[in-house]
Order: sequence, then C-alpha cells, then structure tokens
Amino acid sequence: MSEDTRFRPFETHLGQEEALSTLRAATEGAEDGELFLERRRSEVLTFDDGRVKTASYDASEGFGLRAVKGEVSGYAHSTEISEAALKRAAATTRLAVGDGGGVMADSPAQTNRRLYTDEDPMAGAEFPVKIETLREIDAFARDLDPRIVQVTATLAASLQEVHILRPDGTLVSDTRPMTRLNVSVIVEQDGRREAGGHGGGGRLGLDGLLEPAHWQGVTREALRIALVNLDAVPAPAGQMDVVLGSGWPGILLHEAVGHGLEGDFNRKGSSAFSGLVGTRVAARGVTVVDDGTIPDRRGSITVDDEGTPGARNVLIEDGVLVGYMQDRQNARLMGVAPTGNGRRESYAHTPMPRMTNTIMEGGTATREEVLGELRDGIYAVGFGGGQVDITNGKFVFSCTEAYRIEGGRIGAPVKGATLIGDGPQAMKQIRAMANDMAMDPGIGTCGKAGQSVPVGVGQPTLLIGGLTVGGSAT
Repeated sequence: MSEDTRFRPFETHLGQEEALSTLRAATEGAEDGELFLERRRSEVLTFDDGRVKTASYDASEGFGLRAVKGEVSGYAHSTEISEAALKRAAATTRLAVGDGGGVMADSPAQTNRRLYTDEDPMAGAEFPVKIETLREIDAFARDLDPRIVQVTATLAASLQEVHILRPDGTLVSDTRPMTRLNVSVIVEQDGRREAGGHGGGGRLGLDGLLEPAHWQGVTREALRIALVNLDAVPAPAGQMDVVLGSGWPGILLHEAVGHGLEGDFNRKGSSAFSGLVGTRVAARGVTVVDDGTIPDRRGSITVDDEGTPGARNVLIEDGVLVGYMQDRQNARLMGVAPTGNGRRESYAHTPMPRMTNTIMEGGTATREEVLGELRDGIYAVGFGGGQVDITNGKFVFSCTEAYRIEGGRIGAPVKGATLIGDGPQAMKQIRAMANDMAMDPGIGTCGKAGQSVPVGVGQPTLLIGGLTVGGSAT
C-alpha cells in the first residue's frame, strides 16, 4: 500500500499528545483502558445467474475509548475522529472508573512479527478484471455439466487498519487484509435440485484467487459437492459412531468446545469447562490449540484488538485442560496472563475473549485406518449451520456432505444428517485420530454477543463414538 493512502489519524484527525492527554484523564484511577482507532474499507462483487447482482464498496472509520475497573468497562465510540468527540467520549468512560483507586495494568509486550501483507487487496486488480473473472467462472461452470441451472460467484476483499494507544504512550498499529472467493452451483436432474458450494481465502492479496488454476478448482469442487448431494439417500437416525473429516469439520470443535474455553465464560462459571484446569476433559492423545500466529490465515492476528501479540496457546494437552483463552480484563480478574485473544468486531465494540485459529492436532493413524475402525455409522465431511449451548456444551450440527459407512466401507452419500451431542462428552469419546490434520479453506466467521470476527479451524480425520445422528430414513 502506498504511503500516502495509509490511515494516519494522528496526522489527519488528532494530535497524538492531545489524544494521549484525554486518554489519561479518562483512565485515571482505572486498571486498564485504551484508545482504539480504525479505518475499514471493503468491496463485494457477486455474479449471479449470468449477471452482476452486487457491486458494493463500503468505507468506515471511527474510534472507541475504554476505561476498565474491576468487572466494569466504560466504553464510548464515535464515527467522528476529532478532539471534541474524544473529550465527549472521555466523559462517558470515566463513569466506570468512579472514585478511581485502580492501578493501571502494564502495556502488552511489543512485537516486530508480521503474519500477513499490509498491501491493499482491493488495489490488486482493476474493477473490469474482477468482473470479467466472475463472468468467466459462470461460463466455465456451465460448460462443466449441463445439469447446472444456476451459478453464483462472489469475490470479496477488505482492509482494516487499526491504531491502539495506551495511557503510558505506547502505540501499536496493525494493517489487516482479507480476501475470499466463493462459488456455488445448483444442479437439476429428473426434477430434483441440489446445491454445492466451495471457496475460501485469507489474509492475502487477490492475485492468487483470480488465477484460473485456483477458481477452476474451486468451481469443480462446488460441482462435485452438488452432484454428491444429487445422489444422496435419506440419512439414518439413531446413536452411532461418526468419523469427521479433516479441515472444515473442525467447526464442530470450534463451537462445541472452543467457546467453552474462552475466559469470560469460565470466570463467570457459565461454561461446562469452568474450574476444570488440570482435569482430563478429552481422550488421551487429544491436543487442542488456538493459534493466531499462522501466516496468512483468516483467523490470524499480528496483535489482538488490545495490542497483545497473537500467540499459540495450548488449551488441552494430551486430554488434560491446561488453560483458557483470555483478553486483558478477564486475565487480570482470573490472575493469569493475557493470551492475545482480546478481539472486537470494530471500533464500535468492546473487546472480549475470542478464538483465532482453533486446531486439534493430528494423531499417528492414516485416514484409511481411522475409517476402517468405523464398522457402522456416518462419515461427515462438510458442515453447515449449528447451535451450541455454552453452559453444557450440547450441540446440533447439520451435515452438508456425509456418507453411510457399513462394514468399514464408504457407502452412499446421505442427505439430511444432523449430529447431536455435547462437546465435553464427545471429546472423551474420541477413539482414533489420523495424521492428516488440515486447515479449513478460509471461510470461518464466528459470532458472539452480537459481534462477528474472522476465524480459522483445523483438525485431522477422527472417530468419535456414540453421537446421536438425526436423519429422515425410516
């Protein structure tokens, strides 16, 4: 990104010393606090059913000012970055500090690490090139199979620039790109219609996504999934063993276990994992990490939204719970160190403990050996939406691609399968893990308390015993 287009709020909107003076006044007597400034620009292009359906460009900027004392946070935000707006915000945040008496926490350690480019991905290709690429995807898909009746291709790119100023004068900055290409198709045969979709991206430029070798592979995979569903038979129902595929099926781990390992839920005692550090919570051999330091990944962060460097945090080691994910406030209240998991959707939101890239490490078996241990059950390769109750870990997930396993062999694809269980129990029922750990293709978005942030998931092929499968077969 050229120097003259960078977000420099202390040169164009505020004097840094004046902003620091106001921040110090707002946080005097507090235990923590910061000024978070952000500019975000994003572009979304959608080509649907042979025409441009969406071509949008959005830009926003603003600040959030926070003062923290104990469990209370005072927070004010504004789309106007000015000294006057900052002073108004300071008056609000001081309400949380009251009579003061707090000792300001030390600033996070600094880092020179860079996990992704700071180039603007939207500037990587001209608008006509992007539109023409989407048009080519549409034509390529329709040429692949005459059963395709609809094609939707979406290209999205964004750039988030943040500056975090702390009361001691420490200033941390981060520039975060994000790109994604998705293709979905609908196929029809004998009056039956089914859909398939594929795509992904990460914190990188658009160049690779626009290469024919890439988008042709994405399109073929979307078609493959649609054709699998076209041949699917009704899923069986009942309690049975399940093999989860590698990569994106880690979304079940993210939802059913990951949220329960976030610090705020555990500090408040509302998680099924509360108070269990040092206790066996999963089968032997199961290690779960949250790693925000993987280069170019969707969930990676050079620094979190409080300025703490992203980190690789072991949560469960060989089946034993060893720690939680923490932001600064919950870490302080629990007497532990922040883990680089303080994240927020934007300047209009307060940070809270959130996952980055949540991964179950691989085992020693091959994929074929794990599948061979499943005599009768379901092999789930793709997942759609799901619901989880954090207090007890109970989950319900719908499968978008799954197969019947009988006699240790992969059989017909099944449609309408849902997996039902609870995270803590499922973790103890893991019976085998393959050596094929893989990350998702870069599609994850996590919601919590009304905020959404990009995340990643990963896992090996694994066998879980005794889940309830909801299906429609009689």
